[in-house]
Amino acid sequence: MKKVILCFAAFTLSLSLAACGSNDAEKSSTESRETQQVSKDAEQKTEQKEATKEKTADKSDVKDDKELVDVTLDRAVDGDTIKVKYNGNVDTVRYLLVDTPESKKPDSCVQPYGEDASKRNKELVSDGKLQMEFDKGDHRDKYGRLLAYVYVDGKSVQETLLKEGLARVAYVYEPNTKYIDQFKKDEQETKTEKLSIWSKNGYVTGKGFNGCVKKASAAKKKTTSNESNKQSSSTQNSDTNKSSSNSSSSSASSRSNTAQASPSTSTEGTESFANCTELRKKYPNGVPSTHPAYQSKMDRDHDNFACER
Repeated sequence: MKKVILCFAAFTLSLSLAACGSNDAEKSSTESRETQQVSKDAEQKTEQKEATKEKTADKSDVKDDKELVDVTLDRAVDGDTIKVKYNGNVDTVRYLLVDTPESKKPDSCVQPYGEDASKRNKELVSDGKLQMEFDKGDHRDKYGRLLAYVYVDGKSVQETLLKEGLARVAYVYEPNTKYIDQFKKDEQETKTEKLSIWSKNGYVTGKGFNGCVKKASAAKKKTTSNESNKQSSSTQNSDTNKSSSNSSSSSASSRSNTAQASPSTSTEGTESFANCTELRKKYPNGVPSTHPAYQSKMDRDHDNFACER
């Protein structure tokens, strides 16, 4: 009887031990799986953090990898061109990737918003620290002008002109396309809002801008000139009535002085000079493209200003 009891006790004990062992194994397995999951989650979080850091670093690189060159403004030419003092010389800088309506181009009319773009560009580059940035491609175009992105106090002049609707994205030539995506985004936003050049349907095209500014001031000038001539004629007639002999003498003297005064000729509001030396006798500082005496052959640096010193 004792043996039976002992055998039964031993059997019960073995079952208990087996059950405990099974529970321990199951518990150990569960803990192992949980540990592996925690480890996996930690690895994923670490990877996500590293990826985020890399993206942030990439964005930072885009902002901070500018190699800016300090320059001094000589003068603004038009909406997308300026003259600067660079490496001891005065150089013309043509803005990369943008184009503004014409305001001074030889053999071209003044286009809508051309004078607005020119005025705004002058305001921007005249107020702050002026710097420029070259792209990967050529630093000069076929006319010898510098090709660059221009900044004032670290802010892009090109982007400002695009955002204000005074410029379009144009002249896109690889590899000088570093900021093309951002510029196109700025252009699209302005186009959607129909600002300035985008307010007129069909004005902006893939090749430039359509239309010219109506020169209302020209008619006014002509009227003023006619009135002046009438007044002059009236005065001359009055003088003639007072003294015929003095008038004749004065008229002859006037014709003689006019013939000897200048080698230039004037026809319907235009003036012509043989060369810059003769032009500077009357206009010491040269003339812009809008002046009656401007001739493209005297504009050797193609900056829309002839015979400047």
